[in-house]
Amino acid sequence: MSQPQAALSVDFEFFAHLPAYRGARGTTDRPAVGLGGVTSLLDAFDDAEATGTFFTVGEIADSHPRVLERVADAGHEVGSHTQTHRHLSELDADDRRTELARSKERLEAVTGEPVTGFRAPSFDLGPDHFRTLADAGYDYDSSVVPCRSIPGWYGGEFDAERPTRASAVERGAPETLAEVPVAVMPRLGLPLTGTWVRFFGVEYTILGMRLLARRGVPPVLYVHPWELVDLPAVDGVPKRVYVRTGAYMRRAVRRILSQPFEFVAVGDLAEAVDGVGSPEVVDGTDPSAAGARSE
Repeated sequence: MSQPQAALSVDFEFFAHLPAYRGARGTTDRPAVGLGGVTSLLDAFDDAEATGTFFTVGEIADSHPRVLERVADAGHEVGSHTQTHRHLSELDADDRRTELARSKERLEAVTGEPVTGFRAPSFDLGPDHFRTLADAGYDYDSSVVPCRSIPGWYGGEFDAERPTRASAVERGAPETLAEVPVAVMPRLGLPLTGTWVRFFGVEYTILGMRLLARRGVPPVLYVHPWELVDLPAVDGVPKRVYVRTGAYMRRAVRRILSQPFEFVAVGDLAEAVDGVGSPEVVDGTDPSAAGARSE
């Protein structure tokens, strides 16, 4: 009997990219905090014979190209996490297009592979998000978190639980673009990984994975390399950022990858969505039947 599929993705950013760090009073003289976490992640994926997706900030391709080459050479998918990790909703249309196009260009130049997937920093979407992505040449997005509204964070806008066409998430979105939502705990309505595995513990994440699998939903999880290292103390960075980082998260990643799932790239889940990446057509389907958000 085949195992259910899951995706463990990596939002490849450094500690200094965090909005919580950028707004802090203090600083660190270690600009690449989190780099060691990439090695830990690559080792964990390799030991589990699993494939992941690294949604990477484009400027990391400029500053640390060899690390990104290691990721690609290990067989992992590389997607975009913008060029500079700025919130898209705070940018004008030209700057949003530049963030998407520039990161795609730089990541492809370093890896030699097409970059087809995107995840927004902090899951923060700009106006006309899906159309802008499609125009920039992307095939799928993984920025939707179908969770309850979390004040000051995200949530409350979408209810898409499984990979689908973006037009089933938002009316008017291109038919050729897929959306691969991030996993949310059934009934509770909170995300399964990232900050939440550190808050609630890895058993919470594993339980959610099993519950989603029973519903036929592939769990799409995410972690950050900086979560797997010992962080420098920086004045003004909230304490929640430091909760269970370092050794705990290194163990948690391995626990997740040891579960009875086939861990695949997020792009593999997107490719299974009918019509993704092909010329846009109007098929007569009413996207509202799938819970599409009105513009």
